[in-house]
Amino acid sequence: MIFIEKLTGATRKNHSLLCIGLDPDQERMPEKVSVAEFNRAIIEATSDLVCAYKLNFAFYEALGDDGPSILKQTRNFIPDDIPVIGDAKRGDIGNTAKAYAQAIFTYFDFDATTVNPYLGYDSIAPFIEYRDRGIFILCRTSNASAIDFQALNTEMGDNKYLPLFQVVAGKAGEWNIHGNIGLVVGATCPEELKIIREQHPDMPLLIPGIGAQGGDLALTVRYGVDRHGEKAIINSSRQVLYASKGKDFAQAARQAAIDLREQINYHVKETIS
Repeated sequence: MIFIEKLTGATRKNHSLLCIGLDPDQERMPEKVSVAEFNRAIIEATSDLVCAYKLNFAFYEALGDDGPSILKQTRNFIPDDIPVIGDAKRGDIGNTAKAYAQAIFTYFDFDATTVNPYLGYDSIAPFIEYRDRGIFILCRTSNASAIDFQALNTEMGDNKYLPLFQVVAGKAGEWNIHGNIGLVVGATCPEELKIIREQHPDMPLLIPGIGAQGGDLALTVRYGVDRHGEKAIINSSRQVLYASKGKDFAQAARQAAIDLREQINYHVKETIS
């Protein structure tokens, strides 16, 4: 099954645009619970509430020698009908990018990944060749310093200028010959999100930045969904994962996910009604 079909299927089955980021921070986890056990419990408690899971490679690489094994274990805990995004933000010259793509899509078997477009098309092409997988290109990210580069005006000729994030989005549209490209656009920049959705009405958007980062959920939904109220993957990590540090952590995470999904769905109805 290709990524976009799996995403649509999970969205409709679970009535959800919520993506949970499985980013383990041992300082915030319950004591005497391993990372693998923690992740498995969270997945078992929430898999009927999400449209996807996202695993940020950094949190697993920080675990040392066991990190890759725990990453793969966690990916395998997730039910087959839920898409899994490997948040690796890879971007390198063609031959290296080919190896990164093989690792993420073949060894770890992720359904999608995030990539950095700074090196241009040949750094992304090896990922695009996996036609059944999703590629989310960093476009307008949620961090405060994103404006250092992403908001810079770029001359397009004929005295026309566009901010760099719009140029990236435009290139992503040109490269999307297999229909497997999406964009990463932060909830912390709703006006830019609105522009990107208007210019790319059918492209899936991975949207981090709600919850701890302060993104406005109502605006995120209003500007992020497509005309059917879909194709917005709204990611939350800390807000769900660390709802409790006690023995009830999984149940607390489930309740946090239910509450967030209900809030998202309320705004979806408001948007498309």
